[in-house]
Amino acid sequence: MTVFTLVALMFTAACGNTANTANNNANAPTNGGNKESSAKVKEVTFWGDWGGEGQKQFETMVDAFNNSQDKIRVKYVLQQDMITKFLTAATSGGSPDVLFWDRWRTSLYAPKNVLHPIDEYVTKDGLNKEDFYGEALKELSYQDKLYGLPLTVDARALFYNKKLLADAGVTPPTTWAELEAAAKKLTKWNGNKLEVAGFSLNDKGLFNMYLQQAGGQMLNADNTATNFNNEQGKAVLDLWDRMLNKDKVYKLGFETGLGEGTDAFVTGKLAMQYNGPWNLSTYKKFGKDLDFGVVAPPAGPNGDQASIMGGFGLVIPAGAKNKEEAWEFIKFWTANKDNALLWAKTSLNIPGFKPALEDPFFTEDPNLKPFIETLNTAKIRPQHSGYSVMEDDALLPNLDLFLNGKLSAEDTLKKAQQRGDQLLKDNATVQ
Repeated sequence: MTVFTLVALMFTAACGNTANTANNNANAPTNGGNKESSAKVKEVTFWGDWGGEGQKQFETMVDAFNNSQDKIRVKYVLQQDMITKFLTAATSGGSPDVLFWDRWRTSLYAPKNVLHPIDEYVTKDGLNKEDFYGEALKELSYQDKLYGLPLTVDARALFYNKKLLADAGVTPPTTWAELEAAAKKLTKWNGNKLEVAGFSLNDKGLFNMYLQQAGGQMLNADNTATNFNNEQGKAVLDLWDRMLNKDKVYKLGFETGLGEGTDAFVTGKLAMQYNGPWNLSTYKKFGKDLDFGVVAPPAGPNGDQASIMGGFGLVIPAGAKNKEEAWEFIKFWTANKDNALLWAKTSLNIPGFKPALEDPFFTEDPNLKPFIETLNTAKIRPQHSGYSVMEDDALLPNLDLFLNGKLSAEDTLKKAQQRGDQLLKDNATVQ
């Protein structure tokens, strides 16, 4: 998944006449909603699961749209356990008109016929798909049908503590070899106590990213079986093993053992880590007490650069009563440069609409530049209805055993492959 926000839950220009209309709408008078009688105004319901600051950010965009015209009124409705409620509404009535959507879910739920394709709207309004990240559109598609537009895009990059690197005479690494060497120099032990970790190895869920950096892919070419029990998968585990057990740049549980609410990176106990843009605002608020930088993920042994693209979109449920009006809202928010920029400045998210990224807000921020560069090569997770089950129930448990010294690299990959292939087969058809 997925957005640089204060916390994870708190935190796109249409072509031709459509873009011009959206731009004009964005500057419309704020009393637009009073021009039409309420009987003629279409009420659009927008469901999302962001509360707190996230809700305020959504409502800023809702208000901007409502004030831009006088025929549609959008209302944001915060939903807890949103997907369960949506699936219930999809079969019993009461679907919202617009749904905030974690994009990876598309290949799982589109086959259930609970989403409405938007291809006809995109064609009618002449939107240029090249204005959006191709991987994000791919993730919102199923069997050549597009089900939504990307609202946010994100990827992992390497955060580093500038002071710690300067004190150790280390420059930000650009390759695995440089990463390993830098981590060793940055690590500080006091007897058996780790005082400063050179690099965080706490997220085994990043195996996919490392595998791509090693030149591999999680699934085979036709997405029917796993593809990590090979030299590329072994290279990842060998790197982890060296850094954890030989170089000792990290200790399992180190970050969680520092106490509740304590961030190892903020307190200078962690020199480097992979993280997403959602943490930028959190780290920036510490000012000079945390002088940090961000670089693109180091390349693997053969120069392969990779990260995983996540993020959210806006979709129209199949049961929506106001599909045309829902589309107007989605288009306003995600397919217009000015509105996408307003969203970015409001929420500190990277929008899925690439023309907005040409603004100085992005180009003049040195910590955002590495993310923008990384997004150009970042890939989404494989589009298989059983992929998440395979990863959660086959790969990650075996990686956990490996990191804890209970399985060899060879047995880890073999067991994960055997169980993973079966889970992919069992979940190949969506029920």
